[in-house]
Amino acid sequence: MTLTPINSGWIEVICGSMFSGKTEELIRRLRRAQIAKMPTVIFKPKIDSRFSNKHIVSHNMNKLKSIMISRPSEIIHLSKQFKVVGIDEVQFFDDSIVDVCKNLASHNKRVIAAGLDTDYLGKPFGPMPEIMCEADYLDKLRAICVLCGNPASYTQRTTGDAGQVVLGELDKYEARCRNCFKIPKED
Repeated sequence: MTLTPINSGWIEVICGSMFSGKTEELIRRLRRAQIAKMPTVIFKPKIDSRFSNKHIVSHNMNKLKSIMISRPSEIIHLSKQFKVVGIDEVQFFDDSIVDVCKNLASHNKRVIAAGLDTDYLGKPFGPMPEIMCEADYLDKLRAICVLCGNPASYTQRTTGDAGQVVLGELDKYEARCRNCFKIPKED
């Protein structure tokens, strides 16, 4: 028995809180595919320009060249000649990203999608719940709680910024465990 499909595509999802290593794991999987001489392409949403417009970049500054896109539908055309398709920060895309991933997998492509599963309120984030349900392989990563050292599955916003999407790093967010996470008061 094989653990990966033969003559078939599939969807892998890497999820978790901020600082859990999602992009690092995405980069690791894509680099392994490149070592195996598989044609790879990586996409990221236009909204995420924190580190680079031309790369996905992990918190420890590992990076891979990527393509910034505005809409998930762009992925179909831009990935035609590739066998492995990486997508970072999936939570920032609209729900159509799920159908795009399913379409790619049905065309025998390996799709590796990474994103935050919950937002700063601890609520499901964007299309992540649906794409997690579609995943053939699902990995939920955990960070380390900055307050107590326990495994952390939550992203604590440390500023008073309102709105679901507020780009930031250690200046605005911390990894927290279930016990240390405090839901911010909504106005």
